[in-house]
Amino acid sequence: MAQKPQQANAPALPRLGGRRSSYRERVADALRAALIAGELLPGEVYSAPSLAARFGVSATPVREAMLDLAKEGLVDTVPNKGFRVTAVSDRQLDEYTNIRALIEIPTVTDLARTADRVSLEALRPAAREIVTAAVAGDLIAYVEADTRFHLGLLALAGNAHLVEVVADLRKRSRLYGLTALVEAGRLLASAEEHLDLLDALLERDEKAVQEIMTRHLGHVRGLWAARD
Repeated sequence: MAQKPQQANAPALPRLGGRRSSYRERVADALRAALIAGELLPGEVYSAPSLAARFGVSATPVREAMLDLAKEGLVDTVPNKGFRVTAVSDRQLDEYTNIRALIEIPTVTDLARTADRVSLEALRPAAREIVTAAVAGDLIAYVEADTRFHLGLLALAGNAHLVEVVADLRKRSRLYGLTALVEAGRLLASAEEHLDLLDALLERDEKAVQEIMTRHLGHVRGLWAARD
């Protein structure tokens, strides 16, 4: 992302789920992605001006967005200093991943029987964006596209509450190992699983879908555990 502050309508910030969103929401999405990817470290205090410079936006939407994240429990407000990223324990992260597995594996496997081809193909651009971000080593773009893909896929099951639950679990997760995967040249393999998953869904291969989803969420468990 650009380093120099720009006008509020300039940066191409994420639009999660393909929805129309306010600029404040888009800034919050970008900050969440940075937090999940481990680019904003637990225990560290970040000021709104420093984050604004980092993301190439003005300080006001950053401050407002961080207040939204504070309400979600992702950061704490530090008077006269900024915001401290809250720490998440290994046990919490393990629980989040276990719940995701219980929800996502059977739900996505069922889509091999119920989802129409047009809706599945509509997710291919997001899957390709994940691969592109992996090649570029752009972790924020990777997390944003990955979130959009998985929530869009789950939405095909027609259960909005289920999508909300998984979205909340994803916000609270941390993928500390993404940087290490980029440096080792292994992030691309994980990214390409999204295309493999789509192909298996289109082929109506429930066994393959289940295997890919199980392996993919297993990678998530490994990513959060990969601390420096």
